[in-house]
Amino acid sequence: MKVDLLCRFRTSAQQKKTIEGIRKGQVDIVIGTHRVLSKDVEFKNLGLLIIDEEQRFGVTHKEKIKQMKKDVDVLTLTATPIPRTLHMSLIGIRDMSVLEEPPMDRVPIQTYVMEYDEETVREAIRRELRRGGQVYYVYNRVNDIAEVALRISKLVPEARVDFAHGQMSQRELEQVMYDFINGDVDVLVSTTIIETGLDISNVNTMIIHDSDRYGLSQLYQLRGRVGRSNRTAYAFLMYTKNKMLQETAEKRLSAMREYSDLGSGFKIAMKDLELRGAGNLLGAQQHGHMNAVGYDLYCKMLSEAVKEAQGIQTMDDFETTIDLNIDAFIPDSYISNEFQKLDIYKRIAGIESQQEYDDMLEELIDRFGEPGKAVLNLLAIARLKALAHQGYVTEIKQLGKDVRITLYEKAKLDPAGIPAIMAQYRRGLQFKADHEPKFILTPQGRLIEELMKFAGELAKLAEPLE
Repeated sequence: MKVDLLCRFRTSAQQKKTIEGIRKGQVDIVIGTHRVLSKDVEFKNLGLLIIDEEQRFGVTHKEKIKQMKKDVDVLTLTATPIPRTLHMSLIGIRDMSVLEEPPMDRVPIQTYVMEYDEETVREAIRRELRRGGQVYYVYNRVNDIAEVALRISKLVPEARVDFAHGQMSQRELEQVMYDFINGDVDVLVSTTIIETGLDISNVNTMIIHDSDRYGLSQLYQLRGRVGRSNRTAYAFLMYTKNKMLQETAEKRLSAMREYSDLGSGFKIAMKDLELRGAGNLLGAQQHGHMNAVGYDLYCKMLSEAVKEAQGIQTMDDFETTIDLNIDAFIPDSYISNEFQKLDIYKRIAGIESQQEYDDMLEELIDRFGEPGKAVLNLLAIARLKALAHQGYVTEIKQLGKDVRITLYEKAKLDPAGIPAIMAQYRRGLQFKADHEPKFILTPQGRLIEELMKFAGELAKLAEPLE
């Protein structure tokens, strides 16, 4: 197979020869940068497109890729997919495979989030130098990066310090990186050009200046430049002293501190999706939610459209509503923070299984203490709603002592099982086969428990929702 390279480091003559080979089909595999997406590059018969570091490609690039790959297999690789790409995978537009096994002998990176402190910087650098290692100091402003490098060299006089940034000439940048890789430089003060592609096993301490200014996936990618051997690595995410952090910046740094295990990129990307929104799948916007219809409704509509495009008929086009005369809410005395309360409400509403119910209850007890009766009722109703939906129930409504349970008009229940359910409740249950079939249940014991038992019996008779 003929493998060729296409990037700006090749001469014009070399590039021209490669492009001609691609057009004629003489080059089997071409490895390239964004240069591959240029207008003058034409493939004779493109069959497979592999995109590495997908988060580095903007919307314009992705639109060009779409034009290239209407009938082409595509494999996308990234540690931290952008929210839109992750969202497309979660709802079924793209297939997704997650690698969770780290390379041999790798250990998690110790991550610290703190205010900038010169003494901490000095000690972190000296500790790394004492064990024969090297240090990245990330400073993302080119205009005074040389001054920062000078300040570091005064702070740690015994360290050999140099700096690198993208506006340096090719030869200068190459020389600095050559010196660093060969161990002639101890501390490299750099912009985010080191974010991807570098694999230097001797560098195991990173200090990020003004870390609150970076995106979540960017912080994760930067941190991934250290810890590439069997040594314990350290990442210090620093922000200006006494600075009031914005809420989103605080959440980003908190996520970095929380997800320090190996292979946390997927969790980081999920958090990024939560913080930034999924973006517009058809346009140029890569973040933000669809405020016109609301995010959950948008996801449902999109999921239905995807299934329709795939030729899958869906029966799950009805809602289940529950109207009971019981208190089911989260009081201020239990969760006072409004944002936390809304988040918990949303997550409780999404409960679909007994395992999710148990996990939610365990988390509530762990975070906020023993829940009161109103909170337990709220959890029970969420579980009841999921069971009832599986049994094709559109409404559960309390009418005095009785409860009316209305079935979906297209419900697929095994009719042979209904007499057995009727026999269990005897006079406490009536069945009416109207346009919308319904049961009238007169509970003999505790309302919620009896309804959950009944909904569970219906779910056993139901064909699975498609």
